[in-house]
Amino acid sequence: MVVYGKQIFLHVLKKHPQLIQKIYLSKEIDKKLFSKVASLNKDIIRLDNKKAQALARGGNHQGYFLEIDDFEYTPLEDMKRSQFLLVLSGVTDVGNIGAMIRTAYALGVDGVILSGIKSINSAAILRTSSGAMLDMPLTLFPDTLTLLNELKQIKFFIYSADMSGDDVREVSFNQKKVLLLGSEGEGLSKKILNKSDKKISIKMARDFDSLNVSVAFAILCDRMR
Repeated sequence: MVVYGKQIFLHVLKKHPQLIQKIYLSKEIDKKLFSKVASLNKDIIRLDNKKAQALARGGNHQGYFLEIDDFEYTPLEDMKRSQFLLVLSGVTDVGNIGAMIRTAYALGVDGVILSGIKSINSAAILRTSSGAMLDMPLTLFPDTLTLLNELKQIKFFIYSADMSGDDVREVSFNQKKVLLLGSEGEGLSKKILNKSDKKISIKMARDFDSLNVSVAFAILCDRMR
């Protein structure tokens, strides 16, 4: 897959150079960086502005592109050995997913499971996660209820984010735990909420309906760890 942008370019070059297949550049880069790129012995292809825009589909590429190996999702069985998982049910916004993967990696979550969806734009998530997706175990699972059943069978305690839940500041958390969040538009269904062990929420200081899902996750995750 092709990823673009200077930040993700430098991240992959520094931490995951073995994934790189080809390098595409549409601008001159400093000699030290070019020397490092050249040392990989991969094809370096120069692009004009028109081709660069087409490759990035209008995105802000900054002149930097990499073609890398396709992303490999982590099997659910491997995830089951974790202690703290984030499950995103029906969340499809790649900006929010990328932001939450980045936060999850920074705050010590062991893995992220995207449930209730069958496919997702891996390259877009890699970009919006600033590369953290390559360092965070990530699983796709089509059905949230089935997933929760499997996790509960191996003693995961399921905490669902819901506005009617207990104040996260007053909850004691199990060591083996799942934080479950739904999409901004629909949240979690009653069936899914009923399958969880406890509902938790962020109590607002002022009258306001909700926070962006990635912001809410950051607050809840920090309280839970």
